[in-house]
Amino acid sequence: MSLNVLILAAGKGTRMNSKLPKVLQPLGGRPLLAHVINTAQALQADKVIGVIGHGADAVKQAFADSAVDWVLQTEQLGTGHAVSVAADHLDDDACVVILYGDVPLISDATLQDLIAQVKTTHPLALLTLIMHDSTGYGRIVRDSHFKVQAIVEEKDATPEQRQIKEVNTGIMAVRGLELKKWLSQLDNNNAQREYYLTDIIAMCVADGFEVNSAQPANAIEVLGVNDKVQLQALEREYQLAQATALMRQGVTLADASRLEIRGHVTAGKDVFIDVNVVLEGNNQLAEDVTIGANCHLKNVILGQGVKVQPFSHLEDCVIDADCVIGPYARLRPGTELAEGVRIGNFVETKKVRIGKGSKVNHLSYIGDTLMGEGCNIGAGTITCNYDGVNKHLTEIGNNVFVGSDTQLIAPVKVNDGATIGAGSTITKEVPAEELTLSRSKQLTIKGWHKPVKKG
Repeated sequence: MSLNVLILAAGKGTRMNSKLPKVLQPLGGRPLLAHVINTAQALQADKVIGVIGHGADAVKQAFADSAVDWVLQTEQLGTGHAVSVAADHLDDDACVVILYGDVPLISDATLQDLIAQVKTTHPLALLTLIMHDSTGYGRIVRDSHFKVQAIVEEKDATPEQRQIKEVNTGIMAVRGLELKKWLSQLDNNNAQREYYLTDIIAMCVADGFEVNSAQPANAIEVLGVNDKVQLQALEREYQLAQATALMRQGVTLADASRLEIRGHVTAGKDVFIDVNVVLEGNNQLAEDVTIGANCHLKNVILGQGVKVQPFSHLEDCVIDADCVIGPYARLRPGTELAEGVRIGNFVETKKVRIGKGSKVNHLSYIGDTLMGEGCNIGAGTITCNYDGVNKHLTEIGNNVFVGSDTQLIAPVKVNDGATIGAGSTITKEVPAEELTLSRSKQLTIKGWHKPVKKG
C-alpha cells in the first residue's frame, strides 16, 4: 500500500490578527506548516498534497522548493469539503494520512503507529486523545464492546456525550478508495452547516468495518494553534522538549527555560550552554564546548573545547578546536578559525581564514582576509577591504605582529614574520622579517593657547 499525506492548510487564521497566513506563523524559527511537511517527508510519503486557501500565493512561495502538490480551496466549508477538493489527487490503493498545517508537532513515530492500523478489514484509523477537560473537542463514541461508532462534534453532542473524555484529534489514516466513497456521501446537516470529515466514521461502521485507533506519545503532538496566545504556549512546550532532548544527550543547560532553538542542533558530551542563548539554523557543537550567556549562533560549527564568551554573535562560521571567542565578538559569514585562535572583545570578522594560534584580541575589524599561524593583531586594527564598489583581499603571513591602530588598505600583502608599528597606514606589500611603519612627524607648537569661548 502506497502512502499519501494530505495536509489541510487553507484556514485564514482570523484570530491571529496578522497579515501572515496562519500556517506561516513561526514556531521554533520555522513556519508551522514546515514542521508538518518535514514530518510527511520523514514518513517517505509517495505523495504530499497541501490544501491551501487564504494566502495561497504566499504559502506556495514559502515552500517553492518543497515537493508538495498544491490544491486550492476557494471557499472554506469544513474539513470534509477541504479533503474533497483534493480527492482527485489521492490514490485509490494508498493509505491517506490527513494532517493539519496548524498542528505542527505530530511525530512520524506516532503516525507510523496510526498507519499500521489501516488494513484491508480496517480501512480507517483515528488518532485519539484522553483529556481531563474535553470541552471544545469532538467526542469519540464507542459501543459496549469499546468499538468506535462515531465522532460527535460538541455543538451536536448530547449532555451524556459531552461527558466523554476521549476526543478526536482530527488526524486519521484512511484507505483512498473508501475515503473517496464516503466523501461523496457527506452533507452539511449540522449546527455549523459544514461538511464534517468526522462523519465518515459512522459511514465506515455502517459499511461493516471496524475503526481502529492509536494515541500520541505526548499530548503536545496534537496541539493546534488558533491565536498568538496559543502559539506562544506551544513555543514554550516545543522549546522545553528541544532542551530536554539536548540534556539527555549530555548537554548541561544553566536554565532549560532560557534556551531558544530555532532550527536543528547536534551536540557532543559535556557541552555547557548558559542562559539566554539563541541557536538558529543548523548548529553543530562538539564535545566540551562552552557557550556563555546572551549569545546568538546561526549555522555554526564549533570544534571540541571551543569557548564562546557572553554577548557574542556568530553566523555561518566554522571554528576549530580550543578557540576562544568574545566576549562581545561578532563573527560574520565566511569566518573560518583554525585551532587555538583567539578572537576578543568587540572584534568583528567577515569572510576570513585565520591560522592556528593567531590572536585578534581587541576592538578590530578583519574582513576579506587570509591570515597565517601565530599572528598577533593589535587593538584597533582595520582591514580596509571595500573601495566603495569592490571588495579586496588582505593577505597576512605566519608569525606577523601588527601594532595597534593600524589600517591595512587592501589589496595588500604582509609577509611572514613582519612587524608593523602601531598607528601605521599600510598601502604597499610589507617585506618578511622587517619592521614597517608609516607615521606623520610628531610636532609640538610651543606657546599655543586654547581658544576661549566668547561671552
